[in-house]
Amino acid sequence: MKPCGGLTRRDFMKYSAGTVACISLGSLNYGCGSSSGPQQVDGYPIDSSVYTTLQETVKLSQGFSGTIAPQDLQNISDYDKYGYGVWTDGGPLAPVLRNDIMSAGYFYPSVNNQKKLLRFFAMTDIHTIDKESPSQLIYIQQAKNPDGTAVNPKAARNTSIYSPTMLYSTHVLDAAIQTVNALHKQIPLDFGISLGDTCNSGQYNELRWHIDVIDGKVITPSSGAHVGADSIDYQKPYKAAGLEPSIPWYQTIGNHDHFWLGSLPFDAGNMRKACISDEVLAMGDAIERAANLYNDAPPLYYMGVIDGSTPNGKVIKGGKVGDPGFTTPPRVVADKNRRAVTKPQWIQEFFNTATSPVGHGFHLVPSGQEDGFACYSFVPKSDIPIKVIVLDDTQRDDDGATSIHGRGFLDKARWAWLKAELAAGDAAGQLMIIAAHIPIGVSPHAKDLVVQGTPTDTYMDWYDTSANPSTMQNAVDLPGLLAELHSHPNLLMWIAGHRHVNIVKAFVSDDAARPERGFWQVETSSLHDFPQQFRTFEIKLNSDYTVSIVAVNVDPAVKEGTPAWTARKYAVATQQIVNNNLKPNFPNADPTRPPGLDSSITKTNEALDPNIGSYNAELLVQLSTEMKAKMQSLFPTL
Repeated sequence: MKPCGGLTRRDFMKYSAGTVACISLGSLNYGCGSSSGPQQVDGYPIDSSVYTTLQETVKLSQGFSGTIAPQDLQNISDYDKYGYGVWTDGGPLAPVLRNDIMSAGYFYPSVNNQKKLLRFFAMTDIHTIDKESPSQLIYIQQAKNPDGTAVNPKAARNTSIYSPTMLYSTHVLDAAIQTVNALHKQIPLDFGISLGDTCNSGQYNELRWHIDVIDGKVITPSSGAHVGADSIDYQKPYKAAGLEPSIPWYQTIGNHDHFWLGSLPFDAGNMRKACISDEVLAMGDAIERAANLYNDAPPLYYMGVIDGSTPNGKVIKGGKVGDPGFTTPPRVVADKNRRAVTKPQWIQEFFNTATSPVGHGFHLVPSGQEDGFACYSFVPKSDIPIKVIVLDDTQRDDDGATSIHGRGFLDKARWAWLKAELAAGDAAGQLMIIAAHIPIGVSPHAKDLVVQGTPTDTYMDWYDTSANPSTMQNAVDLPGLLAELHSHPNLLMWIAGHRHVNIVKAFVSDDAARPERGFWQVETSSLHDFPQQFRTFEIKLNSDYTVSIVAVNVDPAVKEGTPAWTARKYAVATQQIVNNNLKPNFPNADPTRPPGLDSSITKTNEALDPNIGSYNAELLVQLSTEMKAKMQSLFPTL
């Protein structure tokens, strides 16, 4: 009996006896990293035309013949009837030239012979999902009152807890990787980076699917009883293409990678047991009141699962505890591969890989740090003075917080490490990029944010722990963090995910006489939600020895009829139905609308078209006198 991700053949038969007799067990072994088996498993090709949004964009159609309410998002069979899930060619999207952080009166060179320094791709918030896990929040998204209105309108618009794209999370990643490979053939990429939330709920099987797709393994994207694995497109085993071996890729940790649904420490709510249980989770409305994550406040709801034997992924086993049909817990076939990984275990799994580098950055974690320290730095090209600082800015599992764990946070060790890395980069004459999951300066603290007269908590601010001195304290507040970042003139940009949007924000210098103290922040959208994109970044040296960062969105080149194409259709339909804000810029996160978070936080791309959701930009950066001299010595002719 060969162990397969902790589950032997005998274990498999014990957990699924009587439910999967029609499925070849040999084929299911593919999903545990096996590279061979008794039968050939094919992959899914992408479209033959591969391009970026510089050439063509996906634009939402607005021709609906009927209405689907957000709480009825699961009614996939109605999408075609009412005209949802339709998109058109939105045309090319030229990059916006942004000089927000340059000195006053700066002019772009009229003749500009640019030198390419670095080219890489970044993708984020893949949210690889075990849709059959009994430990989810699906039902809260669609819970309805007797009159059909949503029990919780906020939850009904929360596509993180349910969206039909969850059926195809691995397939979208596979299409994105194939698109990267095609772009690499056109113009070589130096490396790639994943900016976190590889998993949806920190489960072992979700993590392995993520790594195995990039490694080019055969994927079995189902769990438990593996129903539908012989007939349903999103359940069938398939061969992932894998990333081109010459492209090294690096990993950043996100809140969904080590918290249950990105929200709750697994040990705080006994969620480790819930993941591998055969009982569907019962919980209160945690979207309405985050504290319900930590208690059994009524009313309780069984949260439901996806029925993988149905073409549209019917939601089953969800309802109010005590209602007819829900007097006892609904049950599923348990699966040991759903086990929740600890942070050190999550990191260690990146050493079990077929692509390079082994460890995907975590082999570079400095010695002497505690287990689970997920920060490191690397220099992508030895002859180019650019360093990437990969920062874990997620909350800690033991921080004592009793709310959703989605805020930015640095403990003392990570804060000290970041300051040392920035100082070392300046001393070595290196331009620097910070790669983190959680962006900064995007939302004020909950106590300060009032939207339409109502106090609001986004759970995405830089965590303010000052009101709770008994809990673990954030080592630095946002003004302190910004002051430190501004003090390092070689910092080019901070790249992040987390919010599922394509937002570019300028952090202007805190000293008008030294514009080089300004930097950029580039957020990239998720592969889970529309517009389902990743980015390419190209860093160039201009003729006047300023730097241009060209940030370009890319749609995976999905081929019609494949699962990834269906995922795009569902992502488009979801956005058309839910109509989430694709350019969030909270009022007092903008200094032109007092009180403001900090005077250095300024313009976002307010002009973003919500029917496209993409944003391409050429971001100009002014170098310090010392760094300009170094680049002139390295590249005397441009």
